[in-house]
Amino acid sequence: MPAIRGQDSKKKTRRHTRDLDQIHDDIHKEKHLDKYKSTKHTEDLPGLGQFYCVECAKWFESEANLTAHSKGKVHKRRVRQLKEEPYSQKEAEAAAGLTWTDNGKRKEEDHELEMAEAT
Repeated sequence: MPAIRGQDSKKKTRRHTRDLDQIHDDIHKEKHLDKYKSTKHTEDLPGLGQFYCVECAKWFESEANLTAHSKGKVHKRRVRQLKEEPYSQKEAEAAAGLTWTDNGKRKEEDHELEMAEAT
């Protein structure tokens, strides 16, 4: 029986890494990073989990590979992306139009004009 998804979709799923907001939390909250690292078994990781690039959320086999990676274009691009603050849930809801806007109290004159126009 063939797979439900195509080959390209399988590759994308396999290569999926942590999102920018998760990495931002890893950088600024040490507890967040420790919690993520504790879910991984060191025997299954490259280099037994010793060489980890926080910005790219990627493990490397040796320190030489990690330093070569940190000099590369992909790493520098990720660092540039992380300089921006990630969107918060409040900002996302405001962009979708789910929040109420506070325009202040209505003036008496405007209310009276609307009443006069209605009659």
